[in-house]
Formats: sequence, structure tokens, C-alpha cells
Amino acid sequence: MNAQELKAKTPDELRDALVALKKEAFNLRFQAATNQLENTARMRAVRRDVARVKTVLNQKAAEAAK
Repeated sequence: MNAQELKAKTPDELRDALVALKKEAFNLRFQAATNQLENTARMRAVRRDVARVKTVLNQKAAEAAK
């Protein structure tokens, strides 16, 4: 997911994406704890995607507050 794609989404879609990413992050942490994680780089990518979604949500909230 890149920032341009995220900026095109509505806040509701972003919140849904955030929930899905957090679930995926939880599952990846669980797999890492049980030594079943195959792609360790995915954890970092998911964390960064969560940060991107939160950033865009905050930007949209700031624009709406003006």
C-alpha cells in the first residue's frame, strides 16, 4: 500500500484497512512466537502500513477540523 492509494480512500475504508492490518500483525507475531513465521520481512511491512494508514487518517481528521 502506498500513500497515494490511501489518500484516495474514505476514512471508513481506512479504519477497515487498519483493523485488517492489526489482525495480520497479531497473526504474524503469533507465528513468530511459535517459530512458524516464513517471511520475517512481512512483519516490518505490516507495521509500516499501519503507520501509513494512521498518518493518512490523522491528516484527514486535521483537514476536517479546519
